[in-house]
Amino acid sequence: MTTWNLEGMKTHLFICNGSSCMNKGGEEITLAIREEIQQQALDQEIHTTRTRCNGRCKDACVVIAYPQGNWYRVPSTEHARTLVQDLHHESLYNEHVFTLREGTLQRTAQTTAIKGIEKVKEG
Repeated sequence: MTTWNLEGMKTHLFICNGSSCMNKGGEEITLAIREEIQQQALDQEIHTTRTRCNGRCKDACVVIAYPQGNWYRVPSTEHARTLVQDLHHESLYNEHVFTLREGTLQRTAQTTAIKGIEKVKEG
């Protein structure tokens, strides 16, 4: 197994490769993100990791950018390439589902993604 030197990385993209995301093009999206990073010569700034389910299956395919704390639904390889090209994510405004604000994840005002069910059940 490889141990990467991650010094100097500005962004870590966690790309969901859980079953729902894989059924909606997760493999192709993962490859498109990695290819775009290479084409843009951003290998020293952006690191990627495949994950299992991130719990937002209705948003498949989910990509999370840290340390920014932004969660995106990335429905196509075109969106995947745009995500890499514009890490300020202004091009993916409507696909931006959550952001990290004041230490907690908060839904973005523009998202059309469903809210989802509460993790803590009352009663």
